[in-house]
Amino acid sequence: MHSNILFEIGLALCIVAVAGLMAARLRFSIVPLLILAGMAVGPHAPVIGILDFRFVESAPLIQFMGRLGVLFLLFYLGLEFSVGRLLKAGKSIFFGGTIYMLINFSLGMALPFLWGWSIREILVVAGIISISSSAIVAKLLVDLKRTVRAETEMILGLMLYQDVFVAVYLSVVSGLVLTGSTSPKGVLISASIALGFMLGFILIGRKLAPQINKLLNVPSNEIFMLIVFALLTLVAGISETIHVAEAIGALLVGLVLAETDHFERIEHIVVPFRDFFGALFFFSFGLSIDPLSLSGAIWPSLAAAIVTIIGNFISGLIVGRKAGYSHRGSTNIGLTITSRGEFSIILANLAKAGGLLPILQPFAALYVLILAILGPLLTKESKWIYTKLAKVFGWPALREKKSNF
Repeated sequence: MHSNILFEIGLALCIVAVAGLMAARLRFSIVPLLILAGMAVGPHAPVIGILDFRFVESAPLIQFMGRLGVLFLLFYLGLEFSVGRLLKAGKSIFFGGTIYMLINFSLGMALPFLWGWSIREILVVAGIISISSSAIVAKLLVDLKRTVRAETEMILGLMLYQDVFVAVYLSVVSGLVLTGSTSPKGVLISASIALGFMLGFILIGRKLAPQINKLLNVPSNEIFMLIVFALLTLVAGISETIHVAEAIGALLVGLVLAETDHFERIEHIVVPFRDFFGALFFFSFGLSIDPLSLSGAIWPSLAAAIVTIIGNFISGLIVGRKAGYSHRGSTNIGLTITSRGEFSIILANLAKAGGLLPILQPFAALYVLILAILGPLLTKESKWIYTKLAKVFGWPALREKKSNF
């Protein structure tokens, strides 16, 4: 495509807008439509004759804006919660996260073992299968207006728990994949830094709440927005620097600012940015997928998707019930955290750099795409799914009042 970047960005926004209109017409999640649209015009898309619709020049810029989308999605999700609530739920979140990881990681290990893959490929696939997509989960909670539900606190806690796991796991796997060995001391340091940063930021943020209130007490919306966005990007950048996911840094900022007197003003300002850049994240993810490489990974990806759905549902049900949530709320937990995304692709790229099986990248891409479609669908239809399961297992029936579900 011989065009300038501004023209490509304009076309990209038109495609995103069309995907949004289609999603609204179909009453379906916009996420899979944006991913498919990105695949159709990405740098890896096939050229048909003289027709070249690839977004080549603008892809890096769109991907950067997509990273901002993840920050705004997680920042907004953090705004919807109270730090105090999360601290009180710390014990149940730790227990729930451990149960969740044990079940899903074990299933993730078993599947490639049955395929006869080596230990390094097994560890990569186990990581790909075990970690939910924070961006997609956040988008679903916002779009389906579920941020106020009681079980969403556990969903948010599971995402925080998974990020600590990611920090440790990346240290281990990168050592094994790239060098063939890893240092226990390095693993312990990475885990301690990640956990210490999260807890320290939350506790210090609560102590500094009066000072933050004064800092944000400015009449100008322009200056107010600059202060908020400066805090958001700076903390996210610090998170990335110390190998904690930048998205979790954004989530932590949201949690802290939710304790201030300016919560409603912040929420009002950030919503348009959340929607705009959030859509670009999923479109940019599609740009990174090579459609021609997917055919050889169809059956492994389908098997992994089925195992993931089962594992997430079982673990969500166990975690939810142990934490005191109803069968309905526990079902919501298991279905909402099914989607996979950014971390799976990171591990697949790591496997490529380490010279592992070539199938791992198309496997991860197709697996993520399948669950990016099924995850939102399962979450949206959770009421129908629960109704069917309630009849089978004898769970309490749903009330007729729609606002209760």
